[in-house]
Amino acid sequence: MQLAMDCPWSFMDGVRVAFGEAANTDMRWLRNQVVAPLTEELVFRACMLPMLVPCAGPFTAIFTCPLFFGVAHFHHVIELLRFRQGTLSGIFLSAVFQFSYTAVFGAYTAFIFIRTGHLMGPVLCHSFCNYMGFPAISTALEHPHRLTVLSSYLLGVLLFLFLLFPFTDPSFYGLPTPVCTLTSSPSSLCLS
Repeated sequence: MQLAMDCPWSFMDGVRVAFGEAANTDMRWLRNQVVAPLTEELVFRACMLPMLVPCAGPFTAIFTCPLFFGVAHFHHVIELLRFRQGTLSGIFLSAVFQFSYTAVFGAYTAFIFIRTGHLMGPVLCHSFCNYMGFPAISTALEHPHRLTVLSSYLLGVLLFLFLLFPFTDPSFYGLPTPVCTLTSSPSSLCLS
């Protein structure tokens, strides 16, 4: 909503920038919108989750797998330290913040993968998240139309919570049960 209010582009201008010009000229766009979402979701959702669920159960796996996903993003700290982009305490706080939100996002995409049984949902969510970035709450608080922007944030959160389970219902995706709970006994595949 905030982008729509602040950006004088038409819808087609936005589509051209998001998919046309940027995709042809910017390797960072390709990395952030295609390569990183596809490879990270393959590793952390499609490969790691099916190994964790039989031993730990779906709930524990949904919250354990993202910890590895969060740690995998620590390379950003090394870049900041190497190029001396901030104070040590600032870099540390940035790393904790990034670890926190990547772990929460990883739990969300793990949930989507387990509920739908498909990798496309987590990949598209990851690409969208990389494109949009973290919500600019401080900018929204200073926006001339802050009530509209903040109401949109609140409406988005409420709709997300209300529609999360209905939109990830396994029956919509051709699955009678979630993909990672098809084992008969969770402990039968684990070594004691």
